[in-house]
Amino acid sequence: MLAAADHRFTLSNLGRYTDVLRLRGGKVLTVRFVEPRDADVLLAYFRSLSPRSRYNRLLGAASELPPSELDKVLHVGEGNRFAVVADMKIDGIDTVVGEARYSFDVETRDNEFGLSVGDSWQGQGIGAAMLANLECRSAALGAQRLFGETLRNNDQMIGLARKLGYSFAKAPSDWRLARFEKPLHRADEIPCESWKQAAAAGWPLKGALLPIG
Repeated sequence: MLAAADHRFTLSNLGRYTDVLRLRGGKVLTVRFVEPRDADVLLAYFRSLSPRSRYNRLLGAASELPPSELDKVLHVGEGNRFAVVADMKIDGIDTVVGEARYSFDVETRDNEFGLSVGDSWQGQGIGAAMLANLECRSAALGAQRLFGETLRNNDQMIGLARKLGYSFAKAPSDWRLARFEKPLHRADEIPCESWKQAAAAGWPLKGALLPIG
């Protein structure tokens, strides 16, 4: 099941949940669930990040995505954990330019996330598009709140969260981190494929719906 026993749609075909987003300037960004075939691509993506970007994403020094984390990324849906990549055509080739992971807590209705954008692709609106898409995917799970934690000196992530209307607080687990969160409310339209699949399955999204705008 996607999240809990009362969710009546599954992840049997990951491609069904792919979203095609339009960036400013007309560029197209595709956000899709990670599949097992992406293992080498993901490892290469993390290796390509600058040491600072990798440190900010993994909250510590690492030369690549640890094997234990890669294993979690590749098993989308297990333990209510999900991972997506953002692809963009570069010189005619589909290239991973960003990634995100999120984890849904059925009891609290909280969804925790983390994301990164490759250094070469920052400043093009990719992070904002991905985060808006995560809000929709979170609402489709039934989340009432989306939150993340990052290093307090990660100005890019903090700036992005502030731009998209997140509120800030101290992270309860680590003084080095800042927490940002946002409630999810009702939408007037269906903005992502995860939402469409939930609606088609007849799952009643009771009040935990995504704001548009």
